[in-house]
Amino acid sequence: MTRLTATKALFPGFLVSALIALAAQFISEHYGAPSMLMALLFGIALNFLSEEGPCSTGIAFSARTVLRFGVALLGMRISFDMAASLGWPIVAMVIGGVIATILFGMAMARLFGHGPRFAFLSAGSVAICGASAAMAISAILPRDDRTEERLVFTVVGVTLLSTLAMIIYPILAGMIGFDAQFSGVFIGATIHDVAQVVGAGFSISEETGDIATVVKLIRVSMLAPVILVAVLVIRRIGADDGTGERPALVPGFVVGFVVLLTLNSFGVFPAALTALAEELSRWALLTAIAAVGLKTSLREVVDVGLPAIALLVLETLFIGAFTIGALLWFAG
Repeated sequence: MTRLTATKALFPGFLVSALIALAAQFISEHYGAPSMLMALLFGIALNFLSEEGPCSTGIAFSARTVLRFGVALLGMRISFDMAASLGWPIVAMVIGGVIATILFGMAMARLFGHGPRFAFLSAGSVAICGASAAMAISAILPRDDRTEERLVFTVVGVTLLSTLAMIIYPILAGMIGFDAQFSGVFIGATIHDVAQVVGAGFSISEETGDIATVVKLIRVSMLAPVILVAVLVIRRIGADDGTGERPALVPGFVVGFVVLLTLNSFGVFPAALTALAEELSRWALLTAIAAVGLKTSLREVVDVGLPAIALLVLETLFIGAFTIGALLWFAG
């Protein structure tokens, strides 16, 4: 009976988050707006629902547990064969770009007056997979009273930058003189969110779109090792989430991500199940970001300020320049 009561307590908040996700997807499909951004903004507009009341427990559940479930399912989209199809020099370049961008962001954050939490959150989201990475990284960082506002700001920032890149980068690839293959690698290695990578890649050609998607998913696969290293560092320095407990050595959702990735690489899952998992993951992440928006006050997000915008833009320019330089070196 206690478990049933607890489940009932979660339902109103979860339902509100899911309905916002549905509305955001409707707007995305009919008007072309980024679904993640729409879910976030709709959630912020209904922020009052997260205050003490029937929805608060379910909103918190959606922002944390549903999020981790969605991140774990991302593992079913990736396999080791993807890396082999590109060639290991390209894979090394993509992985090097992820690591270099995170290190660059951590170093530059001090100049903009930000601490290591926002530095890692922003750099990790730019380097790996935009909003999805931001939510996964935020889930393992030590929590404080500004956790939600940092996450919301980062998701909004990387989504907007990713949308701009979707328009600009195909033109830039043509101006540089990249062929279909190099254009795909450039787009997949630099644009933040998967949806925008697909849009930009296939706007050039089908071959470019396929390559861009594979490169992007290799970046997504970096989520597990990056989070694992971050958790080890957090435990080493003794940071906690305000409860006095250090984070688990390997978070459960990271274990799930790695296990599903490995099984998918051995062809264990049928195509229909993989497609279902992809849809479930997308809806879980959309519901989670709606819940994060519900927990966030717009005034608090605005308070993050111009230095945070400048840092996100600089990190985006860095990964773009790094990739262009590497590809020109390969071509030479």
